[in-house]
Amino acid sequence: MLEAKYGRAPITRPPQPAPEPAVMPSTALTGAPPSAIDLDIELPEGVGYRLKRALLGPPLTSDQLDEQRLSKPMALGVLSSDCISSSAYGSEEMLLVLLPIFGIAAFTILLPLTGVILGVLLLVTLSYRSVVMLYTKAGGSYVVARDNFGPRVAQVAAVALMLDYVVTVAVQAAAGTAALASALPSLAPWTLEITVAVVVLLFYGNLRGIKEAGRWFAFPTYFFIGSLGVVILVGLVREITGNLPHYDVHVAGAYPVGNGQSTLTALGIFYLLKSFANGGSSLTGLEAISNGVGAFRPPEGRNARRTLVVMSSVLGALVAGVSWLAHETHATPFTAGTPTVISQVAKAVFGPTAWGHALFLVVQLATMLILYTGANTPFNGFPFLASFVAEDSFLPRQLTKRGHRLAFSNGIIVLAACSLLLILGTGAHVDKLVAFYAIGVFTGFTLAGLGMAKHFATRREPHWRRDVAINGSAGIISLCIVVIFAVAKFTEGAWLVLVVFPVLWAALMRLNRQYRREAEALDKAPAVREQANFARHVVVVLVDNLDLATVRAMRYARSLKPSQLRAVHFVIDSAHAAALEEQWVASDSVATPLELIECPDRRLQRAALNLAARTTRNGTTELMMLLPRRTYSPLLGRLLHDRTADAIAETVSKIPHVAATIVPFDVTATESEELAAVLKAGGLPPHLVEPSRVATVDGLGAALGVPDSVAGMGAAGGADVAADVAISGASGGVAAEAPAETTPIGELDWRERVVVEGRIASVRVTPICDSPALACELFDETGGVVVLFYGRRQIPGVVPGRRMRVTGRVGNVEGQLAIANPSYELLAPAAR
Repeated sequence: MLEAKYGRAPITRPPQPAPEPAVMPSTALTGAPPSAIDLDIELPEGVGYRLKRALLGPPLTSDQLDEQRLSKPMALGVLSSDCISSSAYGSEEMLLVLLPIFGIAAFTILLPLTGVILGVLLLVTLSYRSVVMLYTKAGGSYVVARDNFGPRVAQVAAVALMLDYVVTVAVQAAAGTAALASALPSLAPWTLEITVAVVVLLFYGNLRGIKEAGRWFAFPTYFFIGSLGVVILVGLVREITGNLPHYDVHVAGAYPVGNGQSTLTALGIFYLLKSFANGGSSLTGLEAISNGVGAFRPPEGRNARRTLVVMSSVLGALVAGVSWLAHETHATPFTAGTPTVISQVAKAVFGPTAWGHALFLVVQLATMLILYTGANTPFNGFPFLASFVAEDSFLPRQLTKRGHRLAFSNGIIVLAACSLLLILGTGAHVDKLVAFYAIGVFTGFTLAGLGMAKHFATRREPHWRRDVAINGSAGIISLCIVVIFAVAKFTEGAWLVLVVFPVLWAALMRLNRQYRREAEALDKAPAVREQANFARHVVVVLVDNLDLATVRAMRYARSLKPSQLRAVHFVIDSAHAAALEEQWVASDSVATPLELIECPDRRLQRAALNLAARTTRNGTTELMMLLPRRTYSPLLGRLLHDRTADAIAETVSKIPHVAATIVPFDVTATESEELAAVLKAGGLPPHLVEPSRVATVDGLGAALGVPDSVAGMGAAGGADVAADVAISGASGGVAAEAPAETTPIGELDWRERVVVEGRIASVRVTPICDSPALACELFDETGGVVVLFYGRRQIPGVVPGRRMRVTGRVGNVEGQLAIANPSYELLAPAAR
């Protein structure tokens, strides 16, 4: 099967008829026609799950996880919002440091500082051009550091990027609210509440699975570029014509303007470095292209490189334009954070007319939208980064799991919680948040630059000296900026980053050591591949009370067909033991005698350990200890009941040839009338199923494993069915909508030729007449059918969760409807 994603047209072959079934009734089904596979019994939804469905919508299935590839214009709009939006506050952050020290001269000093920042932008961009060309699947400083410096150094990049994502949400959301309050000053007292509400809204939307790869997420970027570009162009024209107004810097609420300070003194140099560190926030988000290079259309590296250059050029032009107009208009930062410098520039450029005010509002709207969109970007990047780090065993593996709507929900929750704490702690003030910003950003730049320098120096490919010089310079300069930022902003919050950074790194290393220890323990397998069978297999059921949980455990134990079955009660309370023994003898539910073992010190773990050791002392006995565990409501259950079964299982499992198995019994479920109705409709509850039924619950799997159990499947065993494959449709060999003649699986008749369609529930390879066969269970809303492909171990695209349409004649296997060697079509996933 050739898919369109490889750049070739799909092959379409006419369906060939499946072989006629040889009607050989199974001995297990004499006189009974085959039937469709029963649909799964649905358990009643709990309160928590119903609430989740109400808030997030119905769950998405795994086949709806699609990755949309981006063109260069779309990628620029989607991936660069975080980076380009930083031009809205970079110049302002430099001015609020310069004005109180250097006075009016600050507007002149702003220009060379902006030039230095643009030089750093150029160097880092050249470095990341190498990154995106080499790492076309999963780029970014984390992978660069991991591949060139090892996993320990890579965790420095991981911590840096995670801190960067957290601060980005806070800074972008706070700056977006500042833009809103600059347009509507009456909202200024509510900036904290608005910022928190925006982050909560983004959190909720991402839990629902909103997708960034769409026009709605690209629009704010182009809207902002266009509107700010108009501001800069009109401002330059008005400056040339001599009618660009100047603001009075001595106004109430503005940052105080100093009397001037020489730039050559130690204090002057310190504040220049501090201002430069603030301006470094203009470069945040530059790594977004490298982190998302896998989303580009092929050739990924080349398209990502060109988009990176365009993004950096646009960012440089906007930062230079805003700094120049701030220099010309004397736009001054305010201590309250509003009005912002960029809003003052726009108001000065467009003037006080009605049209000018309307254009000013448009600019503020564009600024607000791109900043809020930039705040959403980490909700995509942070969970993916956390999942990468967790896959490397440096973070809890719960971060690798997708949630109700296919998003990495745990990562989204962690990001939102940390961002909200940061916003609340700083009062949603951009200036205070920037103190946490650039250390993480430029640490990532440092590791990316130095890692690429090492890569080129090691491989010595053509032009390697040039590449080493560019990337090494970018890494060293970024490291210098990290040091400058740590010193200059230490008292304003950078100290917290310097404390948290090593703590988080140490935590990641500690988690990794724990995972490695667990893996080493599990890898210590015996040299002999398969141990000889033990002469005796003893099953011991620990009994506390005679109830449904115990009865279920006893019947399960009997189904294991042990050499010896024992029911054991450890006597802690003699009165309770006597009553239990009397109840046990009088009961018809159990036939195994109850064995009472003294436990005078009431240490159940020790008593169980002694019992296990005595039973397996001869070296020829394998012991399985079954522990009935009653589960209760999640809230009160933990408070009202202990976890004795878990403690005993943990203790006895340390003895060789002893396995402890907990047999759970849900007490709350047996009290549910809704569940009782479901079980009544679908069959007996598990604790009342006879042992023989428990042993054969595998159904199809067990049946297909027995060669002579197959009936009505034809004689084509071992034949290659590649010629039977029919791939149609216009996209990647995926078929179009179902034809009208499709038959519901629940209405199939034996021996008829049919067309059925459904989702693949399971796939397994099973022997059929000494030849392999691929067996699938195909389900629709009415039932399920077995689909067999003789002579096949694997078929591309035939995987659980995929929708498929098959055409063939209905036979039977162990009383279930089955279709052998059908022609088939892989269908597109259900619409999301």
